Order: sequence, then structure tokens, then C-alpha cells
Amino acid sequence: MARTPLAVKSATWGLLAVMATGTAAYGQAAGGPGSTSGSSSGLSTAQVNQAQQQLTTGSVSGGSSGQVTSDSFKGSVVSGVATDGVIDLTIDDAMQRGLRTNLGIILQSSSTLNANGQRLEQLQALLPTVTGTGSYTVEQVNLAAYGISFPGLKQIVGPFQVEDFQASLSQTLFNLPALQNYLQAKHNFKSAKFSAEDARDMVVLTVGNAYLLCVADAARVEAVKAEMATSKVSLDQAVSAHDAGTSPKLDVLRAQVDYQNEQQSLISTENQLAKDKLALARTIGLPLDQKFALTDSAPYAAMDHVDPKTAFDSALKNRKDLKSLDESVKAAEAQKKAAWEQQLPTADVNGFFGDQGTTLGHSHGVYSATGEVTAPILQIAKTRGDEQVAGAAYTQAQAKLSDQVQQVNQDIRSSILDIEAAAKLVEATKSNVDLATEALNEAQQRFHEGISDNLPVSQAQSQFEQANDQYISALYQHNVAKLSLARALGVAQTSYKDYLGGK
Repeated sequence: MARTPLAVKSATWGLLAVMATGTAAYGQAAGGPGSTSGSSSGLSTAQVNQAQQQLTTGSVSGGSSGQVTSDSFKGSVVSGVATDGVIDLTIDDAMQRGLRTNLGIILQSSSTLNANGQRLEQLQALLPTVTGTGSYTVEQVNLAAYGISFPGLKQIVGPFQVEDFQASLSQTLFNLPALQNYLQAKHNFKSAKFSAEDARDMVVLTVGNAYLLCVADAARVEAVKAEMATSKVSLDQAVSAHDAGTSPKLDVLRAQVDYQNEQQSLISTENQLAKDKLALARTIGLPLDQKFALTDSAPYAAMDHVDPKTAFDSALKNRKDLKSLDESVKAAEAQKKAAWEQQLPTADVNGFFGDQGTTLGHSHGVYSATGEVTAPILQIAKTRGDEQVAGAAYTQAQAKLSDQVQQVNQDIRSSILDIEAAAKLVEATKSNVDLATEALNEAQQRFHEGISDNLPVSQAQSQFEQANDQYISALYQHNVAKLSLARALGVAQTSYKDYLGGK
């Protein structure tokens, strides 16, 4: 009968070891807040970076989208100055600040303005152009300088004056390449606008990830403080037992090492929280010396199963990057047509009407009107070259759109898999925490009663710390996976609260 509790405890420790091994393996693979590598930029952060890269390289936005990189969404334009107090920062506040000041949005908005400017430039080629001129000339001419010399003719003519006022008009009547160039610029402008809208979803994903990462760090700080308090209790027990002569010095040293390890862990976790808060401030435009407190937590909220096919059909309607690429295809098609249509003749009309004379009272109307038809006769190499260049651009645009459609499908399915896996991991790690807590309490009680030394206490503390760490990491992974799904569906900006809170 005396062996039964020990057998139960051995089985419990075996179960804890198996679960800890499984959760540690997941944490190391994910690199989340609870990973043994110590890195807080895990699988979810890698997904965020990948999504940012797809945005900046997967669409055309008026010729200057190359200014926007994945790192752009990690920066911002600082708004305001730091205050002396500590401001409360909710996730909604962080989102709104990010949508106003994030560098990715600002650069993408500039790209949109650039694309609109190019559209207006191409439009002017189809509109009438009217210019006005006015001149006043006083002149004296030496006829001898021009070889004009006749008996009785004055060699010096003048001085005399001429006043001239004119209005000129030029209008393209028929120019298909110019029309196609305008249509291309128009589609590029629409593409840039859709990219700017998609950038807002990207900011929500980036800011949300940064905020959730800080929440996870803060939870780890609180957990380490609790673990340090538990270690202090164990240390006090070991010291008391040693002073009473019932425990060897080794128990005191072991408990002291555990306590100091917790102190070191607290320093590391607090430092990581401070750095991640700096990264969050950079993302949302807060001054880096501004102190702020996170007021929202990230509780676990299970999410209903999402059908991948239904979600994909919804994403095809909502994803702005797909609409941007579709406009890029249309722009490339217009460029392709313009390359062929440059062989066609163009028709223009030019003219002016004015008033000319020595003075305003001694002047007369003057005018000129010219109609002109221009047709290329021999430029075969240029035409074929332009056609091939435009054809290649059109093929590339179609391929990018097709690939991005499949990428969206993959993103949705990957996010659903991550949500389901993280949900199971949350349940497993929560059970692991409960078991580890029970094992730690029992080990402390046995040491307090003098049944065993504090080696099981030290082991139980280590298991509890690891289990708690993995539980925090699982919560982070689950929430970021849901946020990634919202981005994959193209509804991150409007529905991120629903996805973070469960559905």
C-alpha cells in the first residue's frame, strides 16, 4: 500500500515529461514566446512578414510601389511628443494610430498620388490644349546690314513697334496609342488605390501581431514573478529545514540556484517586453520615450470551424491585392494594344487667332488653322519590339494574378490549420499547467513534511515554468493565427475584433 502513491507520482511525472516534450518541440518549431530559443519572433511573426512581402512585391501601384517594402510596415512617422505620464493603450487605439502614422500606409498613399499624376499626364494628350501669348516689340532695322541698298531709300528703318496678342489651340482628333496609354495609366491608378486599401489590412495585421506579442511578454513577466515567489517559498523552506537540522546544505544551495535562475529569467523577460514595446511604438507612431501600458489582454476564445472553400470564395471578393493585380493585368493589356496601334495614323488640328498691329487702335485680326495627319511608314523593328515588350509584361501580370489567387487559397488553409493546431495546443498546455501545479504543490508538501529532499521541488518548478511558458505561447499563436485568417480573407481592418474574440 505504501508504494501506490509513489507509483502514481511516477506516472504523473512521466505524463508531464511527455507533454512537456511535445509542447517544447512545438514551441521550438514555432519560436513563440515560450520557446527554448528565447526568441519572440515565431512562426506567426514569420507569417506576418511573408504577408507583408507579398503585398510589396505582388502588385503594381503606379510605378513607385518599389518604395514600399515589408520593413516599411514596421516603421512610422512619429505623431506628437512624449508626455510625462503613462498612457493607456488599447488594441483599438493602437490600430487607429497605426492606420494614421504607419510608414507602409504613408508610402503606399504617395504611390497612389504618383499613379494619379501619371494618369492626368496621359489624359492631357487627349484633351485640347489652349495657350495664350502677348508681345510688344520695338525695333529699328539697318537695311544695309542685309545687303539692301537703293538710291533714295533710307538705310535705317524705324524705330517701329508691333503689338501681338494670340490664343493657340491644339487638339488630337484621332490617336489610339494615346488613348491606350491613358487607359493603362487609369488602370495603374486603380491598382494603386487597391494596394493602398490592402496596405490598411497589412497594418492591422502588423500592429495586431506587435500588440499581441507585448501581451504575451507581459503575461510571461507576471508568470515569472509568480514563479519567483514560489521559488522564494521553497528557498525559505529549505533554509528553515537546514537550520532545524532536518535538511542538508545541498537543499539550500539547490533552492537558492532555482531562485536566482528565476531572477535572471525575470530580467530577460522584462527586457524582451521593453524591446517589443519599442517595436510596437515604432509601428504606430508613438515617441519611443513615451511610457504606455497595455490595457487589453488576449484571452482564449475558441473559433468555429471555417470551411476553406467558403472562405476562399469570400476572399476572392474581398482581397484588395487581387483587385490590384487584376487592374495591373488590364493596364498591361492596354499597353499591349498601344504597342500595336502605334502603326495607325494620327490626326491633329492646330491653330491660332490673334490681333496684331502697331498699336491696339491700329491692329487687325490674324489667324491660322492647320489639320495634320501623320502615319508611320517604316518602323517595323520598333513596332515589333514594343509589341514583344508589352506582350511579356502582359504575360507576367496574368501569371502574378494567377499565382496570387493560389497564394490566397494557401494562406486561408494554412491559417485554418494553424488555428486548429493552436487550439489543441492551448488545451494540452492548459492541462499541462494544471498537472504541473498539482505536482509542484505535492512536491513542496512532501519536502515540508520531511518525506523527501527538495530535488523533486526543483524539478517540479522547472516543469511548471516550462508548462506555463508553453501555455502563453499557445495563446499567442492562436490569436495571431486568427488575425492572419482575417487578413487572408481581406477583412482584417473591419473585423479583427470578431476574429480575436472568437466567432
